[in-house]
Amino acid sequence: MHGGQGTERVRRRELVAHPGFVRLLAVRLGAQWGDGVFQAALGGAVLFNPERQSDPVLVAMGLAVVLLPYSLVGPFAGALLDRWDRRRVFVVAGVLKALLTLATAAVVAAGVTGAWLYLGALATIGVSRFVQAGLSAALPHVVVPRRLVAANSLVTTSGAVAAAVGASCAFALTGVIGTGDTGSGIATAVSVVGSVVIVLVALGFPRGALGPDDAGPDETAVRAVRAVAHGLADGGRAARAAPGVVAAFWAVAAHRLAFGIATLVMLLLMRRGLTDWGALHAGVAGLGETVVAAATGLGVAALVTPWLTARVGRPATVRIMLVLAAATLLVLGLPMTLPALLGASFLLGLVGQAIKLCSDAAVQREVDDAHRGRVFALSDTVFNVTYVLAVALAALFSPLDGRSVPLISTAAAVYLLGLVVHEVALRTTRRHTPGAGSGAGRGPDDAHGGSQPAAPSVTTTSAAPSRSTSESSTSQRGEATSDVV
Repeated sequence: MHGGQGTERVRRRELVAHPGFVRLLAVRLGAQWGDGVFQAALGGAVLFNPERQSDPVLVAMGLAVVLLPYSLVGPFAGALLDRWDRRRVFVVAGVLKALLTLATAAVVAAGVTGAWLYLGALATIGVSRFVQAGLSAALPHVVVPRRLVAANSLVTTSGAVAAAVGASCAFALTGVIGTGDTGSGIATAVSVVGSVVIVLVALGFPRGALGPDDAGPDETAVRAVRAVAHGLADGGRAARAAPGVVAAFWAVAAHRLAFGIATLVMLLLMRRGLTDWGALHAGVAGLGETVVAAATGLGVAALVTPWLTARVGRPATVRIMLVLAAATLLVLGLPMTLPALLGASFLLGLVGQAIKLCSDAAVQREVDDAHRGRVFALSDTVFNVTYVLAVALAALFSPLDGRSVPLISTAAAVYLLGLVVHEVALRTTRRHTPGAGSGAGRGPDDAHGGSQPAAPSVTTTSAAPSRSTSESSTSQRGEATSDVV
């Protein structure tokens, strides 16, 4: 154990010693800190601003604004980043993001609602998506190949922490200056600091230092986007042909649908349906507490999932998690109290991450390297869109205070339906796969006593012919798939 820890420390020292890596990491931290501030401030402006009347539809629109750019822009951003100088992309995107941030802050401070607010937010987060995809694509230019896995782990973890710190800064700032239009506008404007960091640090790179290296002069942006669209279709065909992948995807889809419903209910409860409970808080402070609880669940899942899959196998782990999620909603969701809500946030965070780890392992073990990146890109897009659609549909039936037994019960039923579909898909894919009954085509963790699921790695994504899709997908899986509201 001590030897492994020492080796890890040596690897991190080697990374930190590389000036290019340190500079790129600074871009990542600045970008994600700014994103955390912007999204938290914007969420507070929509949900917890006493000068605005928030209803379930507005909440659904707010979540769509945050997630859809990651779902729809990400794969295509990666393709374009394989044709444009990435150092220039960081500089231009940083300046544009700063201008859009200040414009959106002005809209918030002026009390404007509706299309202008959401268009400003969509544009700002869409530009941020280019920066995030570019960071993953540029990483191999500042890290030797044998250190890519360690580097990806370090930047992903530190970036997530920076985003959480940014959100905490926004919550703390609005707690001091107020959650009205002016306070929310000021908090939104503060996120421009992250954009300034992006520009200043990126200017320190020489031109062409971050790639791309092999984009031909005849490869236009239109051709790149068209290639990604074809790549997503190829990913769908590859996923459909892989035993276990279809079943895992159904489980993830069930979680995203149910979690979308639960998220809407939680946000509305925090907004109108709950009051402080001792040391626990409702409102924007309570939202921060649920984020911490869900993030803790994610961390526990990283420890529990490998241990569990080693003992019962990957499919059985998915079954356990789906049943646990349904029980969580019925036992802790239906009371609709603050302590129960925090407990549910923790367990649903754990469940979602465990199912996603098993799904990633299924793709990494059962999809060939030439198609793996495209399968990941397709899954990220489809599952985030599914989440947004679930929130939107739930918004049509939710009361203003979020107290809806039918919605919580429906979410629990979706988990159980996901369990049934997961089992049917497993049986169907194995029946139609040659040699499936004897174990052919199955990873070692598919059966009882299997091995640990492989962690997502930049070294396992597709290198050809759709390298950009793979890189973008790796970034998304590190940044946008966590079940933290």
